[in-house]
Amino acid sequence: MSKPQPPKPGKLVIGIILKKKSFLVPVANELVEKFGSVDLVSAWFPFTKTTYYEPEMGAPLFRRMLTFKRLILQDALAKIKLQTNMLEKKYSVNRRRNINIDPGYLLHERFVLATGKNYTHRIFISHGIYADLTLIYTKGSFQPLSWTYPDYVESRMLSYLDQVRKKYLMDLKRISQSEVSKKE
Repeated sequence: MSKPQPPKPGKLVIGIILKKKSFLVPVANELVEKFGSVDLVSAWFPFTKTTYYEPEMGAPLFRRMLTFKRLILQDALAKIKLQTNMLEKKYSVNRRRNINIDPGYLLHERFVLATGKNYTHRIFISHGIYADLTLIYTKGSFQPLSWTYPDYVESRMLSYLDQVRKKYLMDLKRISQSEVSKKE
Protein backbone atom coordinates (compact mmCIF):
# COMPACT_ATOMS: atom_id res chain seq x y z
CA MET A 1 0.00 0.00 0.00
CA SER A 2 1.31 3.43 -0.87
CA LYS A 3 1.60 5.95 1.93
CA PRO A 4 0.28 9.43 1.06
CA GLN A 5 2.88 12.15 1.45
CA PRO A 6 2.61 15.90 1.09
CA PRO A 7 3.98 17.15 -2.24
CA LYS A 8 7.02 19.40 -2.38
CA PRO A 9 6.34 23.06 -3.05
CA GLY A 10 6.88 24.27 -6.61
CA LYS A 11 8.67 27.19 -8.20
CA LEU A 12 6.09 29.60 -9.63
CA VAL A 13 6.89 30.37 -13.26
CA ILE A 14 4.78 32.82 -15.24
CA GLY A 15 5.02 33.44 -18.97
CA ILE A 16 3.67 36.67 -20.40
CA ILE A 17 2.88 37.00 -24.10
CA LEU A 18 2.31 40.52 -25.40
CA LYS A 19 2.67 42.76 -28.39
CA LYS A 20 3.41 46.01 -26.59
CA LYS A 21 6.50 45.47 -24.45
CA SER A 22 5.50 48.55 -22.45
CA PHE A 23 2.78 46.46 -20.76
CA LEU A 24 5.41 44.28 -19.09
CA VAL A 25 6.29 46.63 -16.23
CA PRO A 26 2.75 47.31 -14.97
CA VAL A 27 1.77 43.64 -15.36
CA ALA A 28 4.95 42.45 -13.62
CA ASN A 29 4.32 44.93 -10.79
CA GLU A 30 0.82 43.52 -10.28
CA LEU A 31 2.18 39.96 -10.31
CA VAL A 32 4.74 40.96 -7.68
CA GLU A 33 1.93 42.39 -5.52
CA LYS A 34 0.10 39.06 -5.75
CA PHE A 35 2.95 36.53 -5.62
CA GLY A 36 5.96 38.26 -4.07
CA SER A 37 9.29 39.30 -5.47
CA VAL A 38 10.68 38.05 -8.75
CA ASP A 39 13.62 35.68 -8.74
CA LEU A 40 14.69 35.17 -12.35
CA VAL A 41 13.62 37.04 -15.49
CA SER A 42 14.19 35.69 -18.98
CA ALA A 43 15.34 37.58 -21.99
CA TRP A 44 12.66 38.51 -24.53
CA PHE A 45 11.65 35.52 -26.63
CA PRO A 46 10.08 36.22 -30.01
CA PHE A 47 6.77 34.37 -30.10
CA THR A 48 6.92 32.93 -33.61
CA LYS A 49 6.21 29.20 -33.38
CA THR A 50 2.45 29.63 -33.62
CA THR A 51 0.03 32.27 -34.84
CA TYR A 52 -2.66 31.23 -32.33
CA TYR A 53 -2.81 34.60 -30.52
CA GLU A 54 -2.26 36.89 -33.52
CA PRO A 55 -5.93 37.31 -34.54
CA GLU A 56 -6.69 38.61 -31.06
CA MET A 57 -3.47 40.37 -30.10
CA GLY A 58 -1.76 41.24 -33.38
CA ALA A 59 1.85 40.65 -34.35
CA PRO A 60 4.70 40.48 -33.71
CA LEU A 61 4.31 38.95 -30.25
CA PHE A 62 6.92 38.49 -27.56
CA ARG A 63 7.21 36.34 -24.45
CA ARG A 64 8.93 37.09 -21.17
CA MET A 65 9.24 34.56 -18.35
CA LEU A 66 9.27 35.41 -14.63
CA THR A 67 9.90 33.20 -11.64
CA PHE A 68 9.15 34.09 -8.06
CA LYS A 69 11.21 33.69 -4.90
CA ARG A 70 8.42 32.29 -2.75
CA LEU A 71 7.65 28.66 -3.49
CA ILE A 72 4.00 27.70 -3.89
CA LEU A 73 1.87 24.75 -2.92
CA GLN A 74 1.07 22.75 -6.04
CA ASP A 75 -2.66 22.86 -5.31
CA ALA A 76 -2.56 26.67 -5.49
CA LEU A 77 -2.10 26.59 -9.27
CA ALA A 78 -5.81 26.78 -10.15
CA LYS A 79 -6.36 29.88 -8.01
CA ILE A 80 -3.21 31.47 -9.43
CA LYS A 81 -4.56 30.89 -12.96
CA LEU A 82 -7.84 32.55 -12.00
CA GLN A 83 -5.91 35.57 -10.68
CA THR A 84 -3.87 35.85 -13.88
CA ASN A 85 -7.06 35.54 -15.93
CA MET A 86 -8.39 38.59 -14.08
CA LEU A 87 -5.23 40.51 -15.00
CA GLU A 88 -5.70 39.53 -18.64
CA LYS A 89 -9.24 40.93 -18.50
CA LYS A 90 -8.03 44.12 -16.84
CA TYR A 91 -5.65 44.81 -19.73
CA SER A 92 -8.17 43.81 -22.42
CA VAL A 93 -9.81 46.32 -24.74
CA ASN A 94 -13.13 45.50 -26.43
CA ARG A 95 -12.86 41.89 -25.19
CA ARG A 96 -9.50 41.48 -26.94
CA ARG A 97 -6.54 40.61 -24.77
CA ASN A 98 -3.37 42.67 -24.92
CA ILE A 99 -1.56 40.15 -22.76
CA ASN A 100 -1.70 36.42 -22.22
CA ILE A 101 -0.43 35.16 -18.87
CA ASP A 102 0.53 31.51 -18.44
CA PRO A 103 1.26 30.47 -14.85
CA GLY A 104 2.81 27.15 -13.99
CA TYR A 105 5.16 25.52 -11.57
CA LEU A 106 8.46 23.78 -11.89
CA LEU A 107 9.57 20.82 -9.80
CA HIS A 108 12.82 18.91 -10.09
CA GLU A 109 11.10 16.30 -12.29
CA ARG A 110 8.58 18.29 -14.36
CA PHE A 111 7.17 21.59 -15.57
CA VAL A 112 3.38 22.06 -15.42
CA LEU A 113 1.26 24.86 -16.88
CA ALA A 114 -2.30 25.84 -15.95
CA THR A 115 -5.00 26.12 -18.59
CA GLY A 116 -8.74 26.50 -18.80
CA LYS A 117 -8.91 24.17 -21.79
CA ASN A 118 -9.49 20.46 -21.32
CA TYR A 119 -7.72 17.89 -23.48
CA THR A 120 -6.77 14.21 -23.25
CA HIS A 121 -3.46 14.77 -21.43
CA ARG A 122 -4.71 17.50 -19.07
CA ILE A 123 -5.84 16.75 -15.55
CA PHE A 124 -8.63 18.74 -13.90
CA ILE A 125 -7.38 20.37 -10.69
CA SER A 126 -10.24 22.70 -9.61
CA HIS A 127 -12.20 25.87 -10.43
CA GLY A 128 -12.42 24.95 -14.14
CA ILE A 129 -8.63 24.77 -14.45
CA TYR A 130 -6.51 21.91 -15.78
CA ALA A 131 -2.86 21.01 -15.26
CA ASP A 132 -0.87 20.53 -18.47
CA LEU A 133 2.25 18.40 -18.05
CA THR A 134 4.46 20.41 -20.40
CA LEU A 135 8.00 19.07 -19.89
CA ILE A 136 9.60 16.23 -17.95
CA TYR A 137 13.14 16.24 -16.60
CA THR A 138 15.00 13.09 -17.51
CA LYS A 139 18.50 12.16 -18.67
CA GLY A 140 19.87 15.49 -17.43
CA SER A 141 17.52 17.87 -19.23
CA PHE A 142 13.94 18.88 -19.82
CA GLN A 143 12.27 16.77 -22.49
CA PRO A 144 9.18 17.79 -24.47
CA LEU A 145 6.16 15.58 -24.88
CA SER A 146 4.15 15.14 -28.06
CA TRP A 147 1.73 17.90 -26.91
CA THR A 148 4.29 20.39 -25.58
CA TYR A 149 3.68 23.90 -26.90
CA PRO A 150 6.27 24.67 -29.63
CA ASP A 151 7.75 27.69 -27.85
CA TYR A 152 8.59 25.54 -24.80
CA VAL A 153 10.74 23.27 -26.98
CA GLU A 154 13.14 26.00 -28.14
CA SER A 155 16.67 25.76 -26.81
CA ARG A 156 16.64 29.25 -25.23
CA MET A 157 13.48 28.40 -23.29
CA LEU A 158 14.87 25.05 -22.16
CA SER A 159 18.08 26.77 -21.06
CA TYR A 160 16.09 29.32 -19.05
CA LEU A 161 14.01 26.58 -17.41
CA ASP A 162 17.20 24.70 -16.57
CA GLN A 163 18.42 27.83 -14.72
CA VAL A 164 15.09 27.99 -12.91
CA ARG A 165 15.43 24.32 -11.94
CA LYS A 166 18.91 24.92 -10.49
CA LYS A 167 17.57 27.84 -8.45
CA TYR A 168 14.60 25.75 -7.32
CA LEU A 169 16.89 22.95 -6.10
CA MET A 170 18.92 25.52 -4.12
CA ASP A 171 15.66 26.87 -2.66
CA LEU A 172 14.63 23.37 -1.56
CA LYS A 173 18.02 22.80 0.04
CA ARG A 174 17.78 26.13 1.88
CA ILE A 175 14.28 25.27 3.13
CA SER A 176 15.42 21.83 4.24
CA GLN A 177 18.38 23.31 6.12
CA SER A 178 16.20 25.94 7.82
CA GLU A 179 13.80 23.20 8.95
CA VAL A 180 16.72 21.30 10.46
CA SER A 181 17.95 24.40 12.31
CA LYS A 182 14.43 25.08 13.64
CA LYS A 183 14.39 21.59 15.16
CA GLU A 184 17.76 22.00 16.86
